[in-house]
Parts: sequence; structure tokens; C-alpha cells
Amino acid sequence: MKKDKSRKAMALVLAAGALAGCGGGRNAQADDPAAAPTVAVVKVERRDLTNSLEIASELEPFQEIEVYAKVSGYIRKLHVDWGAHVKQGQLLAELEVPELQQQLRQDEAAVRRSGEDFERSREELNRAESAYDVAHITYTRLAEVQKSRPELVAQQEIDVAQGKDQEASAGVSSAKDALAAAEQGLLASKAALAKDQAMADYARITAPFEGVVTEVYAYSGALLPAGTASSKGALALCRLSQNNLLRLVIPVPERVVPEIHAGEMVEVDVSAGKKKFDGKIVRFSEQIDTQTRTMHTEVEVPNAKGELVPGMYASVKIPLHTAANALTVPVQAVQSTGPGQGTVLVVNGSSRLEKRTVTLGLQTSAQVEILSGLEPGEAVVFGEQGQYKAGELVKAKTVQPAEME
Repeated sequence: MKKDKSRKAMALVLAAGALAGCGGGRNAQADDPAAAPTVAVVKVERRDLTNSLEIASELEPFQEIEVYAKVSGYIRKLHVDWGAHVKQGQLLAELEVPELQQQLRQDEAAVRRSGEDFERSREELNRAESAYDVAHITYTRLAEVQKSRPELVAQQEIDVAQGKDQEASAGVSSAKDALAAAEQGLLASKAALAKDQAMADYARITAPFEGVVTEVYAYSGALLPAGTASSKGALALCRLSQNNLLRLVIPVPERVVPEIHAGEMVEVDVSAGKKKFDGKIVRFSEQIDTQTRTMHTEVEVPNAKGELVPGMYASVKIPLHTAANALTVPVQAVQSTGPGQGTVLVVNGSSRLEKRTVTLGLQTSAQVEILSGLEPGEAVVFGEQGQYKAGELVKAKTVQPAEME
């Protein structure tokens, strides 16, 4: 039994010695610069950070309408076709409306007739006023003579002259009423002519705004019905789109609604053109859609050169927060430990790893702001930190984040 216990004790001593020898070998190897692992590091640098929101949508015309005829008629001449660029007020088509032309001739004849009636009534008024002047003067003179020399004028003459004076006065009133009626008739005839003339002007269909004809529905000889509210399904002449200014309607998430401001300039990236354009936030609904939890927001994109076409897919970058001259490191160099907190591995002057706790600020997709814990120019490990430990001797190799992607 004593021999067995001695053998067990000897085995434990030998095992401990063997473990001690192994540990001493690792430490010696860890302190050997030649055997130190190479780690990728990045420098702590100052730069301007901007946190932005990117949303994709389709470009839309600033305004787009179907152009209808105001009056029903046949297309006599079509001046545009698909893809035609037109100015505001430019003639698109001319309609032939025979019944309207006939109505115009009737209106012109009615105006002439009413004008003649008005002139006739005015002449009648002049004649009535002249007759009244004669009758009134005759009666006045006889009345004055009767007052001074009663024996020279009979009362019957005075009564007859007075009756003619009153009759002439009534004739003047009647002539004035007739003249007023003739004047009203002339005005009514002119109004009817002006109305039909305005309707005839609608036979010339013009562009309500500058734009592009994106579709033509009817050609020369086709009958265009009057496009009124009651005529559902009426045939339109064409579709007109204003493309020199485009809309980009984007659904802004609820969380960033407070950061959206009208008049703010944004960057619009059009994938088809491989080019960036300037846009401006011009309007938003100021109401959250309860179904999508987003707010309707519109960005205007100038398109004076016609480089963009409605329907193109575009994305807009909306700047949310900005930090100027901030101390930054790539996001891959930081291990988050909580809101606004994290840790980094710093390669110190002795080429050993040092674990630091840092306070985080603004974060973008590639960089994060360091509020405290690091100094400019220090080297931090880029990538996974779990394979290294504090105090380990390493060989630092400075890389650019793009090299590690």
C-alpha cells in the first residue's frame, strides 16, 4: 500500500512539472516579437460625419393631365404627336364645329339687328324730345300772356296747349323706355355672340402648360366629344406631362419626421443615369399614415435638360445629423457594450494590446464618432476582437477599411 501511495505522489509531481513547462513555453513565445501575430489596425482620425437616411422611389411628372376638348367637333388638323415638346399656349389641334360657326353667324346678325333697333329708338327719342320742346314753349308763352293780358288769350287755348305739353312729355318718357329696352337687347345679343365666340375659341385646343406629349389618343378626322363633368369616358386628345420639373414622392419613417424641413437640399441618385442630381424638399403632408407609419414627403428635382424621365428609379439621401471635425474610427473597430458605449483594442507604444472603454456619438454606416477614450493618431484593431486579449504582443499593420471589405 505504501508503494502505491508513493507512486501516485510521484505521478502528480511529474504532471505539475510538465504543465509548468508548457506554460513557460507559451509566455516565452508570446513575448517573442518574431512570433507575435499580425493584426490589422486603423488610425483614429478627425473628419466630418453626416448621418443620412436613404429612401428609394420613382420619379413622377410635376403635373400630368389628359387634354380634353371643351366643345364637340372633328379634328381638322393635329399639330402634335408622341414625344412632342410644347410650350404653354401652343396650339395642339384645331377642331371643325359647323353648327357653332352657324350659331356665330346668327349671333352676328342678331347684334346688327339689335344695333339698328337701338339707333331707331334713339332717333325716336330725339323726335319726341323736339316735339316736347315745341309744345312746352307754346304752353309757357300762352300762360305768360294770359297772366299779363287775360283778354288776349282764351282759356281754351291755354288748356289745349297744356294738354299737348303733357302729351309730348309722356312721349319722351315712352321713347326713353324704348331706347333702354333696345339697349338691353343689344347688350344681350353681344353677350350671346361673346359666349359663342368663346366656345368657338375652344375649337383651338392649346397646351395649358409647358410639357411633353406622352400619348396621343385621337388623330385627324376623329370626333372629340366635349369633355364635361357629365360625359364620363369622353375621349381625350392626348396626355401632357410637365417633365422640366419632377417630383420624387418618398415615405419618410416616423422616427425621422422631426428631422425633415421644407427647403432643405438633398442628393438624388438615379441608378439608370449613374449620376447624382440636386433636389429640394418642398412639401410634406404633416400627417403620419397610420397604416405604414410614414409621412408623405415630396422632393422637387429640376430637369431643365431633360436628362431624367418619369418612371426612373431614384434614391434620395436626406441628411439627419452632422458632426464637424469629429474624432472617428470605423464601426468594425468598436464592440458595442450598450447605448452610447463600447470597447476597442488599442495597440500601444509597446506593441501590446490595450482594452479601452469609449463613449460613442454620431454613427453612420461606416464610421462612428468617439466622444472620449481615444486620442487622434492612435491605432485600434480593425475587425473581430474576440481572437485577441489585452496585453498580447502583436505586429500592427495599418490598413484602410476598404481593404478589409
